[in-house]
Amino acid sequence: MKIWWRALAALAISASVAGADPLAGTKDIVLQTRDGQNITIGAVVFTPRDGKIHFDIQLDRAKFTEYFLSMVEFKCVEGPELNCHVPYPYANPRIVSAEDLSWLEHGLLFFTKSRADYGAQLAKGVIYTMKLSEGGIVGAPQSIDLNMIATPPDDRTKAAFTSADRYDFQPGERWVQSLTIAEHR
Repeated sequence: MKIWWRALAALAISASVAGADPLAGTKDIVLQTRDGQNITIGAVVFTPRDGKIHFDIQLDRAKFTEYFLSMVEFKCVEGPELNCHVPYPYANPRIVSAEDLSWLEHGLLFFTKSRADYGAQLAKGVIYTMKLSEGGIVGAPQSIDLNMIATPPDDRTKAAFTSADRYDFQPGERWVQSLTIAEHR
């Protein structure tokens, strides 16, 4: 009888640990704004395959408004500034590990613009530098110039934006203060 209870307890513990794994299953993508909003813009599905963790980003198109900017259609989250999603334009492995979240960062590229600005503002790019935390994955916004990916990188096996291409924003400078990827709450 004790063996059965131990096996059941071990199964319950492993199930709870698996549910808490930030790189397993389906997780919400949530933007946190400086005015206290939490805007769920989609989900990331993490799937183990071939010894690696693959991901698929599924944006909720209902949370975005379409804008035709610089002859291209962009999906933008509206607020005091527009945050427009920019799909990474080149094939990539769409894999992550606890040590390397760079491809996930490249899957959630944005640019910001005021409504008064004309056209797409690709020089005002935003990449969320992501780190694992107890509650999931937390991304801090950093400035990048998305014009860098107008041409393919020399080595397409590596993420295009490195730490040398990123610059910190001043606290409170951006409407979206952080991005989290975590269990639905």
